[in-house]
Amino acid sequence: MPDKKYGVDVERFTEDINQIAMKLSSNEDQLVMKRVNYVKQRLVDLYRRNLVKINHSVLELICAKHLIKYGYDVDVERQLNDILICDVYASKGDNVFIVEIETGFVPPEHALDPIAYSAARVASKIARYSAFAGKFALATPALSLLPVQEIFLKPPRYRSRDEVARVKALCDRYYSNPPISVEEIKGARLHSIMVIDADDARVVEVDPETYLESIRANLHGVGIKFC
Repeated sequence: MPDKKYGVDVERFTEDINQIAMKLSSNEDQLVMKRVNYVKQRLVDLYRRNLVKINHSVLELICAKHLIKYGYDVDVERQLNDILICDVYASKGDNVFIVEIETGFVPPEHALDPIAYSAARVASKIARYSAFAGKFALATPALSLLPVQEIFLKPPRYRSRDEVARVKALCDRYYSNPPISVEEIKGARLHSIMVIDADDARVVEVDPETYLESIRANLHGVGIKFC
């Protein structure tokens, strides 16, 4: 009997991740194929250790290929410090690009406040992870929406004390060990949003302003407040 991990056996995980890797490597040169294969094998190894799930791994691999095409060396599930592990870590010389993937999952205990919970989660990721990279992006499946706070569209020097305090209060409702600091919120940066089409194994990268404008324009007509 094959080992069971997260309800899906290792053999099935390997088959699925191989399939997406083959699609991503189709018609690519040897260097791209080699780098995609490295990420693929790392995900298989992580799965054997109960550290990743198939849905998230597929998204990580698609993001990795997107960055590989831009000449980056890419790793996944990279340890940044004692408490943070980033989803996708890409480097090119001294330049570091970190991507955190948000699937839109909301745990049952937040069934009554999913938008606030998701907004705090997104804000906390921007605040915590962007400090470790020259460029930071959030990635999300095309079927999900990211509630990004407007403060992160502004350069740090243009963020008011009241704006920072509001985001701090939101994060404090959900994150206390450790809490998100004022300094982290002040200095956080969000450079782009990656929208992942898993069916076609591709990424569309857009700037955060364009992403939010598009979402708000579509939701305004039905009277839904996004964030």
